[in-house]
Amino acid sequence: MESRLISLFLTLLRTGFIVSVFGAGYATAAEHEQVIEPEIERRDIVEPAIDAENIELGLFAGFMNVQDFGTNPVYGARLSYHVTEDIFIEAAYGRTETDETSFERLSGNIQLLPDNDHTLSYYSASFGYNILPGEGFFGRKHAFTSALFLIGGIGGTDFAGDDHTTWNIGAGYRVLLKDWISLRLDARDYIFDIDLLGEKQTNHDLEFTAGVSLYF
Repeated sequence: MESRLISLFLTLLRTGFIVSVFGAGYATAAEHEQVIEPEIERRDIVEPAIDAENIELGLFAGFMNVQDFGTNPVYGARLSYHVTEDIFIEAAYGRTETDETSFERLSGNIQLLPDNDHTLSYYSASFGYNILPGEGFFGRKHAFTSALFLIGGIGGTDFAGDDHTTWNIGAGYRVLLKDWISLRLDARDYIFDIDLLGEKQTNHDLEFTAGVSLYF
């Protein structure tokens, strides 16, 4: 009986010794194990210099059909402010010289307007909205930012010796060649009331123009 107890005691001693030795060795190895850290190459990021000009200044020329007074060249200037990518407001000024009416040509000496009153000039403040922003393609290798827009507003027309309140409505197409220059095509209807022969009528003066705009 005593020999069994002595044998069990010695077995426990040997087991504890082995555990303590190997456990200490494992702990020592774990303490000396190095943590592998990934080597990440740091790069300097340069922010792109993207222009964000909102002011558009342009010149335009084309043709304007003044009701009863023929179709003649028109020219002018516009100043726009782009509130967002889709919304802009615009001020414009245009000028054209009108012809005699068919009534004046057929009646001989009757003249409805003095010569200096045949000049028509207008000014307007309008609101524009880009309805189809996208890209315009010229050939296979050239693509430019473009937009089809609607525009309308109010202003005045100086014609026949009087100033007439004028509404305008139309559409246009803009192609951005660079971030500072664009080409525009515009079609506009200028609507105002006029009284030349004692009877008031509503004029619809159609204008078609092409222009170049710079951005600041």
